[in-house]
Amino acid sequence: MLVLLPPSEGKAASGRGAPLKPESLSLPGLADARAAILDELVELCLADEEKAREVLGLSEGLRGEVAKNAALRTAGTRPAGEIYTGVLYDALGLATLDAAAKRRAGQSLLVFSGLWGAVRVGDRIPSYRCSMGVKLPGLGALNAHWRAPMASVMPEAAGDGLVLDLRSSAYAAAWKPSGEVAERTASVRVLQSRMVDGVEKRSVVSHFNKATKGRMVRDLLVAGARPKGPAELVEVLRDLGHVVEAKAPERAGRPWALDVVVTEIH
Repeated sequence: MLVLLPPSEGKAASGRGAPLKPESLSLPGLADARAAILDELVELCLADEEKAREVLGLSEGLRGEVAKNAALRTAGTRPAGEIYTGVLYDALGLATLDAAAKRRAGQSLLVFSGLWGAVRVGDRIPSYRCSMGVKLPGLGALNAHWRAPMASVMPEAAGDGLVLDLRSSAYAAAWKPSGEVAERTASVRVLQSRMVDGVEKRSVVSHFNKATKGRMVRDLLVAGARPKGPAELVEVLRDLGHVVEAKAPERAGRPWALDVVVTEIH
């Protein structure tokens, strides 16, 4: 099983470990695309703080993120699973998993990133600020920059098992499973269900969506679940207490659509 996760906008501080070693990152087929973005991002942040802030969409209060990017080559690193924070990662709670579940996390979780393309939670990276929605002056829109290298690398990374896609739309644009890989991909949406004047209303709530996805992944890791495909995933999630509605694809080469329905925000 391969689980595709979005990154977090906020990130923990860089660690005290050795500086970035690009060649050590997973998915080496992305190395050239990573290097091109890293080169332009560092140069931009070193040369013109105001332009960098505009390009990155940073408020005045986040001005310090420009200096963080300028120092990416020399900053300390820590595992990506510690760098990414926020609602989804708090609910996932990687640090509190037992040893077996942590091993499963290292093997199955892949975090998409505007800067790195995608990394495994054990890959050592510095803290950074560069979302997939950024358009760098030289390279252009990052999601478009990643499409060709991702199309080359991701089918192999997906192997022959289930792909559980929990990415937000901005990150999903960088790689869309196709062909037989899509047919064993399950894309998940989280809906809040509530009664209004005796009628059920469903809506997408961002915080709730992220927290539920984090808890769902944690449940799968703790249980040691290895569903072989989307249909089996639905049964596993239901056994774990999740309310899941599934829609099989109407045409070949399309992913399954899963709605996880929740009633309480916590």
